Amino acid sequence: MYYFAFSNLATIDLDAIPVAVVVTQENEQSKQFEQFTKDATDILEVTVMDMQTALQKLEFGEIEGIYETGETHKLIVTRSSLNTSILQTLLEVYQRNEDMIMEILKSHPENLTKALEEIADYKSMTEAVDMSGGKQDAAMPYFLALIGMACLYGCFIGMRCPMDMQANLSALGARRSVTPTHRLKLIMADMLATFVIHFASVLLFLVYLRFVLQVNFGAEISFIVLASAAGSIVGVSFGMLVSSLGKIGEGMKIAIILGTSMVCSFFAGLMVPSVKDMIERYIPILNRINPAALIADTFYSLSVYKDMERYYRNLMILLGMSVLLLVLSFIRVRRERYDSI
Repeated sequence: MYYFAFSNLATIDLDAIPVAVVVTQENEQSKQFEQFTKDATDILEVTVMDMQTALQKLEFGEIEGIYETGETHKLIVTRSSLNTSILQTLLEVYQRNEDMIMEILKSHPENLTKALEEIADYKSMTEAVDMSGGKQDAAMPYFLALIGMACLYGCFIGMRCPMDMQANLSALGARRSVTPTHRLKLIMADMLATFVIHFASVLLFLVYLRFVLQVNFGAEISFIVLASAAGSIVGVSFGMLVSSLGKIGEGMKIAIILGTSMVCSFFAGLMVPSVKDMIERYIPILNRINPAALIADTFYSLSVYKDMERYYRNLMILLGMSVLLLVLSFIRVRRERYDSI
């Protein structure tokens, strides 16, 4: 569903905008403008009519605007929308070209033919590209943030580890509490097992994105796998820490995990990509401690910026977070004592 919603952001088809042209005075300027609007068939659906008829159609919403042309040209609209903004932009472009041609006629008439050829040979001057010159997919920020959320969701499977070591939470925890095995070994073994399971699911997710949905990450697969592994470790470690808070009920732990994961994903641009950029501009430290933003930025470093220094820096921060979360989880679980089991 995410793919269907966002995959065609860069290929939006716009219907021709219905517009009326009202000629208030017949002259060369009005003829040229009328011809200009009629030639713009990919943008405009033009009908020439009198002002009274045009105003009625505008009032009933049958047209988006009225171009009034004579000695001057102006646009009449009744509301602000994307279509009316396009109509206004077209008028402004035409007026600038018209003023430029009049100036050339006055100062350098010999260059008029060349100027008209340049205007006719209009080209789009903007294109979305990444830092290496490759074309950038408008939907890519959504999918990168989605991968960050998928990695963080390892917290749900990581949540089981401390619960299975606490005697007051499960029968398995009671049995493991009396084992002579060091708590750190138990935590590391559980963490490794849950990480392998979660990492395998994330890899399946990446394979599905890349080879089924054809989402191009624009980087070598080895670097993508390494970034996913770091993100998966953080997700599992966070779940273990929250679960080690023994006095909080399981329902509250799930609420904390879910709420934190979704807030982090929102700030990483999952719902609105510009949120991450705004945070980077005004509160950059938040992006350095938000694991979802770090995961997304790690993929950005590969596919957009081609900046390996930034990539490795993000990996080190993610791994440092994982170590810190695991240490805190161990401290919490080690302190648990029971009067009887």
